[in-house]
Amino acid sequence: MALDELKAAVPDFAKDLKLNLGSVIGNSELPQQQLWGTVLVCAIASRSPKVLRELEPEAKANLSAEAYTAAKSAAAVMAMNNVFYRTRHLLSDPEYGTLRAGLRMNVIGKPGVEKVDFELWSLAVSAINGCGQCLDSHEQVLRKAGVDRETIQEAFKIASVIQAVGVTLDAEAVLAEQ
Repeated sequence: MALDELKAAVPDFAKDLKLNLGSVIGNSELPQQQLWGTVLVCAIASRSPKVLRELEPEAKANLSAEAYTAAKSAAAVMAMNNVFYRTRHLLSDPEYGTLRAGLRMNVIGKPGVEKVDFELWSLAVSAINGCGQCLDSHEQVLRKAGVDRETIQEAFKIASVIQAVGVTLDAEAVLAEQ
């Protein structure tokens, strides 16, 4: 199992990450599609080759072809949206918020999976990329759809752990080259 290999790669000084990785994936109460879609989008958003290589095969095995494609689509469109909306929000000139975005985001309206799943995945990517405006937007859509706070928190717990594992493993790889 690739998850076991990934946990084994986490250094002893980051034991909490190893334990959390096993917990957030192995003990998650999310349905399989939500869980593995979240894992995949977070592995992509982490930008860590090691994390993506280890987690993608298991995610692919646990997702339908449509869900696998939709998760990759969520990671792609949110990579763009998080930069755009975070920047617009951070600029001190509020006039940028009144301008038309003019960016294609068709997949959000027709993601190929249940809207709730796509929104949850988008929220997880937004957590990694630190876009408060996107986090608020996706959280509100999820809450209006009846998704409870515990489910939403589960997604950003997964995001936080996968991101931390990626940062740690990538840093260790760089340090090993010295």
